[in-house]
Amino acid sequence: MNVVDLIVEPWDHAFMQRALLVAAMSGIVCGVVGSHVVLRGMAFIGDAVSHAVFPGIAVAFVLKADLVIGGAAAGIGTALAIAAVAQNRRLKEDTVIGVFFAAAFGLGIVILSSAPGYSGSLESFLFGQILGISDRDVLTVAGTGTTLLAAAAVLHGRLVTVTLDRETARANGLPVAVLDVALYAMVALAIVISLQAVGNILVLALLVTPAACARLLTDRLLTMMLTAPAIGSLGAVTGLYLSYHLDLAAGGLIVLVLTGVFVVCWLLAPRHGVLARARLRHRDSTRSDPIKPVTGEGVPR
Repeated sequence: MNVVDLIVEPWDHAFMQRALLVAAMSGIVCGVVGSHVVLRGMAFIGDAVSHAVFPGIAVAFVLKADLVIGGAAAGIGTALAIAAVAQNRRLKEDTVIGVFFAAAFGLGIVILSSAPGYSGSLESFLFGQILGISDRDVLTVAGTGTTLLAAAAVLHGRLVTVTLDRETARANGLPVAVLDVALYAMVALAIVISLQAVGNILVLALLVTPAACARLLTDRLLTMMLTAPAIGSLGAVTGLYLSYHLDLAAGGLIVLVLTGVFVVCWLLAPRHGVLARARLRHRDSTRSDPIKPVTGEGVPR
């Protein structure tokens, strides 16, 4: 089978068409939102929110309601609570996130303990079910993703200002608390629409890894915002192709592909990669070595 056939064959199946579209859209949305997460150094919020959707999923399962809606409600609710409590600067943001992270996951376990036979039904939530996505799911991801990208574009400048200096942003009249809530809500929605692609356990990688790669590759914010979604979508689609041809778990391969890209960027990034920094240190040390004066001492006659 030639390369063209390897690329085209998956598109002969409707389930793969839907999966590829959702993978690409999830990668784009998570790349954009994740850039703000990485810039603010708040990757822990992604992990917290991804687990915070757990009680919402559990309640939806017990009530036989839509799992995505239940997860979105719980994720956004937890994000709002974190944003509100984190305004007390006595507590660091990661401390507040840790409290709600544990509480939400504990609540989910308690709720599920009252619903027998839940483990199999929620396996797709934990590990993803991208090959079982319906047309309705594709439309939901497309609509939610478009809304998130529009919100990110509108709030971009203000979110960056808050990221760079919260006190200056507040002094300039920006509603810092409201912007925190908006970002947390965006993170929650990006995670929920990506759950079907990689599952609850691996969704943090889709949110953070592409943005981390872009952060290594460029110093320009706009370039980072364009590079991260490109890496996210291409990595997700590549992982899905590998899953199809190798008959392996899609979510895991998507994450491994993105991790592989991160390792390459970490090593080979033109300015911030390991090799580039090693060359720079070697060059600087060479330039800084003093020229030793030549004397007669020790010189063979």
